[in-house]
Amino acid sequence: MSLKKINTVVAAAFILFILWFGTGFVLDPETSVQGFGLPHPASGDGGGFLIVKGIRDVVLALVLAVLLLTGHRRALGWALLVESLAAYGDMTTVLAHHGSVATALGVHCLTATLMAASGLLFLHETRRAAAPAAPAPQPA
Repeated sequence: MSLKKINTVVAAAFILFILWFGTGFVLDPETSVQGFGLPHPASGDGGGFLIVKGIRDVVLALVLAVLLLTGHRRALGWALLVESLAAYGDMTTVLAHHGSVATALGVHCLTATLMAASGLLFLHETRRAAAPAAPAPQPA
């Protein structure tokens, strides 16, 4: 299987996973927050922040989907690298609020690292196409 096909399958899996996870936070935030890793779910009006988190995830997935579907593979690589920062941020949030270390590392850090690696593979795949051709030598 070619690198292009592997990258496409991995990106599609990320898109579907992020859409599923984000939609869960929008539709059922109280249930979804249990898997996020924080020790205490939001109380009172704090549930609105969970929906904001879900909307963020859905939008991140849609950006990746648009880039994949329109064939902008180099931009997709950069987007995966940048969007991995959201998952690293989630990991940091869980750790900073004394949440589950296992979830912080096993879910958020692993996801972020795989996204970054996938982004680098997309950049590797497209590096020749993006490199400008060397100018032809001029006669003296």
